[in-house]
Amino acid sequence: MRMTETRPDLTIRLCGPRGFCAGVDRAIQIVVLALKAYGAPVYVRHEIVHNRYVVEGLEAKGAIFVEELHEIPEAHRQQPVVFSAHGVPKSVPEDAEARNLFYLDATCPLVSKVHKQAMRHQRLGRHVVLIGHAGHPEVIGTMGQLPEGSVDLIETVEDADRYTPPDPDNLGFVTQTTLSVDDTAGVIKRLHERFPNLTAPAADSICYATTNRQEAVKQAAPGCDLFLIVGAPNSSNSKRLVEVALRAGAAKSVLVQRASEIDWETIGDIRTVGLSAGASAPEVIVNEIIEAFRARYNAVVELADTVEENEHFLVNRELRNIELTSADMAFVNGE
Repeated sequence: MRMTETRPDLTIRLCGPRGFCAGVDRAIQIVVLALKAYGAPVYVRHEIVHNRYVVEGLEAKGAIFVEELHEIPEAHRQQPVVFSAHGVPKSVPEDAEARNLFYLDATCPLVSKVHKQAMRHQRLGRHVVLIGHAGHPEVIGTMGQLPEGSVDLIETVEDADRYTPPDPDNLGFVTQTTLSVDDTAGVIKRLHERFPNLTAPAADSICYATTNRQEAVKQAAPGCDLFLIVGAPNSSNSKRLVEVALRAGAAKSVLVQRASEIDWETIGDIRTVGLSAGASAPEVIVNEIIEAFRARYNAVVELADTVEENEHFLVNRELRNIELTSADMAFVNGE
């Protein structure tokens, strides 16, 4: 008689909130609706969000991704071009207008809020300090709202120690929306110690979704043998979640884009796995990873919810009369 193989027991702590935030959801919807309204191709400048699966899903629907507007062929100049959720420098819409392109701005409203905060600092005569990561599209977009030389980028506490501003008594700061809450607090504290007159923005720049996902991971991490974060290597908020999980007590934390990236050979003896997803990672991949564990373990999913998110951002006015169905978004949300 053949013995039934006994699979090891496993608890999966599934964090909530996780995955798409309202800004990412809106940006993807804008591309999907533009394809329905205007037909393919719809051009997108830069990755709409930092997730390869999402990009490939939109490409399958007829989106074409370019890095710069000059890549759009003359024959397609009447088709819409969408600007990514990360925001763009002012020079990009100016370039689009000079080329007579029809563009749809999918910048997250919370990123736009940071742009306005930075511009307000400058309007009130303050030199702007931006806390963020060099080279990130959001940082490039925020710095590009103001004249060259009027924004300085600070990445770390060490940068804050070395910083020599043009006028130490007339500074205002903003931050990238996807930073580590704890790391950023340390940088701001050091800047305040050195420059007591440093002015904060009118509202916190780190967005609610970044804060909520970090808090959920922080609460779920203690006692986890492994903590998986679904996200892309170029996703700032996803990489921060890996760091948060390790600091909060997870024995190991790994960033994965798909279930196929999990190294089952070296996973070792695990009893509890934490699972969350960055703000640009689709729920369909979270489900894929849970099923991959269920195929190998007697897995029980335990919900680790902190707060409920019900933010919703409206799409562009031009697209609001186009019907968006669950089938349109099934490629990221699942059936």
